[in-house]
Amino acid sequence: MYELPVENTDGSVLISFDRLREDQLGSLDSSVPLTASLVVLWCDRECLMVFNRYRQAWELPGGMLDPGESPREAAVRELAEESGQRADSLDLAGVAKIRVAPDDRLEYLAIYRGQLDSPQPFTPNDEMSEAVWWNPTAPLTDLFPIDAALAYLCP
Repeated sequence: MYELPVENTDGSVLISFDRLREDQLGSLDSSVPLTASLVVLWCDRECLMVFNRYRQAWELPGGMLDPGESPREAAVRELAEESGQRADSLDLAGVAKIRVAPDDRLEYLAIYRGQLDSPQPFTPNDEMSEAVWWNPTAPLTDLFPIDAALAYLCP
């Protein structure tokens, strides 16, 4: 369903997605920084999407790694901060290589796949105004194509 590359409306491009184990993160091309972690969190057959009030779009929970923070620690922290959820299980699904617009720089994103049996209620916060459990077979207006592709690639 998703053929790479996938481009967002802002011009950012998902170039590749490579399945890796966490112990292989050190083998990535050192000229391309690993800057962020995203979480594809599933409950039954639905994936968690949060609505970013600044970008005015649905996206996967996640964000930048803080100094000294591991990709896993960032994934856990960002998931909790943006959605109030804590995954029952969380594993590295792989690494996405993206070209970030408008400065045209390359970055890696660590993509974690999680499972949750009992979601917590969502409380809006400074960054996210809504959350929805999305079935990837259904349309979702204002969903970033890169985030949709990553959800599809991490069932």
